[in-house]
Amino acid sequence: MRLDPMKSQPVTAPTLPRGTVLFADLRGYVSMAEHLEPPYLATLLDEFFSALTVSVELHGGEVYHTAGDALMAGFGLAEPDADGAQAALGAGRDMLKRFAGLAERWRRDAQIQAGLGVGLHLGEVALATFGPPSRRVATLVGDTPNVAARLCSRARAGEVLFSCAVAAALQASTLADPAAASNPPMSAFLQLPRYELRGRREPLDIWCIPADRRAIEPIGFELRGAEHWQ
Repeated sequence: MRLDPMKSQPVTAPTLPRGTVLFADLRGYVSMAEHLEPPYLATLLDEFFSALTVSVELHGGEVYHTAGDALMAGFGLAEPDADGAQAALGAGRDMLKRFAGLAERWRRDAQIQAGLGVGLHLGEVALATFGPPSRRVATLVGDTPNVAARLCSRARAGEVLFSCAVAAALQASTLADPAAASNPPMSAFLQLPRYELRGRREPLDIWCIPADRRAIEPIGFELRGAEHWQ
């Protein structure tokens, strides 16, 4: 099922768009909102979303929603044969680099401590519009954006966490054309203990591009036994 974007009524469809959803979230926003004057906070958020949007568009994605201090983007959704995994991971890495410079300036000029976490998941989505006629908002809904958002919430500042579906797509892409892979080799990713999402039946295998504080040895894409999230 998907929602008719004009009427917000469920309509049947033979297939749903499939691609990779990215969530990015600002770390330290609660403290920023408490201590900064609202106009100055709005200026910083504008800088933040502008930088992240550049990363999304540079890698062929589309921003579907921003709220508070979080951004949601989709990759590969308009291309029938694309899964968007490589593009989304590239955008996530680019976001971390761009934000590092932004965060350093915030720290230097305003003594603000801030970070960025990113989550990725691949699967089917529905594009829906909600709200009153004068302020309708288009967004992605379904299990895929929900999992991406949950992974984003688990990411430490400076990390991209991604699901087994994204890992499988990255591996398939690299095996099909190793020379075309623009992201790090598989050995650069770390597999973390399985993530048990409340309300989901099965734990999720997850990987990350780690912050320096991660004390886990790289093991590529080899699956491990189920473990509880530490």
